[in-house]
Amino acid sequence: MSAGFITGETLTITGGRLVDPGTGVDRLADVHVAAGQIIAIGAAPAGFSAERTLEAHGCVVAPGLIDLSVRLREPGHEHKGSLRAELLAAVAGGVTSVACPPDTDPPLDEPGLVDMLRYRAQQAGLARVHPLGALTARLGGERLVEMAELAAAGCVAFSQADAAVVDTQVLYRAMQYAATFGYCVWLRPQDAWLSRNGVAHEGEVATRLGLPAIPAAAETIDLDRMLRLARMTGARVHLCRISTAEAVAMIRAARADGLAITADVSAAHLHLSEEDIGHFDSMMHLAPPLRSVADRNALRTGLADGTIDAVCSDHRPLDDDEKQLPFGEALPGASGVELLLSLALRWGLESGLPLPVVLARLTTGPARVLGMNMGRIVPTAPADLCVFDPDGQTPVTVAGLHSQGKNSPFIGQTLPGRVRATVVGGQIVYGG
Repeated sequence: MSAGFITGETLTITGGRLVDPGTGVDRLADVHVAAGQIIAIGAAPAGFSAERTLEAHGCVVAPGLIDLSVRLREPGHEHKGSLRAELLAAVAGGVTSVACPPDTDPPLDEPGLVDMLRYRAQQAGLARVHPLGALTARLGGERLVEMAELAAAGCVAFSQADAAVVDTQVLYRAMQYAATFGYCVWLRPQDAWLSRNGVAHEGEVATRLGLPAIPAAAETIDLDRMLRLARMTGARVHLCRISTAEAVAMIRAARADGLAITADVSAAHLHLSEEDIGHFDSMMHLAPPLRSVADRNALRTGLADGTIDAVCSDHRPLDDDEKQLPFGEALPGASGVELLLSLALRWGLESGLPLPVVLARLTTGPARVLGMNMGRIVPTAPADLCVFDPDGQTPVTVAGLHSQGKNSPFIGQTLPGRVRATVVGGQIVYGG
């Protein structure tokens, strides 16, 4: 863990409901922190004296949330969002660790770029940043990167972000190489030809609005290719932003067959469907596109039963010039890292799920995807914590968003839960 997040301050969080899906703990307990680590739960160690106390009565004390897809927009896209603004948005939402896709400008395909990103993130002193290295040079889908060098620089996995690897032989070789050295490959299934020029799910809404469509088969055909290559190579594969019912069924069957795959879904896709496009609302232009109500319900079920490991924000801050356009011309994406907890809580409430199950998809699930021993509240673990009021509310307003991007499809809504404080490496970086 980065020394840039460690503080010498001692801290006690008192009176909160400790909910840790990783250990199964769900009880009232104090948490004591020193030198950036959790040193005790319950009674304070002999001789311990907290320099600062955080009162958490009526609140949940949970592991810091882990978001598997947060675009920080640096380098190259600073007009859409600054690294500091997006990391502030993360901690405002209780997110203490983010995975950053490699589609910056230039892409994260060289160690120097990764070093620069990690240094700037440490200087910000907010959430921890785990870079994803580009799988191919310039994300061009043709030449493999030097994975070992990028891993040594701090990349936790390798991804194409939204760029396709059309050449199946290149993808096959990438998986072979990754399997040899134990790297994980993150891929978003979407056939480049079936999805070409499409902006909405192929269905009744796209037909009525006259929008170029992307069929569900664009996801499942490419997913079949990826699953077959994973079986051939033995590579660990993480499937990003699943959006269709058939894909959920395919992943469920592949996991039952012993395939080493994980998957995530974006929080927006748990709540929205093609019907929310309304009269060409460009805030609903997402990638992958919002699918049918049946697809949305299958995603909710798959996340609940563990077929899908994690829910992420797929945070993509955009400026007004890119979003305030006709639906088909607007760039896809939503700003959402600071709403991740609230959207997950809404899913849990609507699905009748206990809080530990909901939090597991935000902590232990994404930690498993990253292959890291994090997302737990135990002695000696880094003190990365989220303190939130489960009975509070979060009104979503343009002025209230910390992200530089105000492109949220949930503007005007009031969501459940409110973050009271976020602790990273023992330091209160938000609230308190």
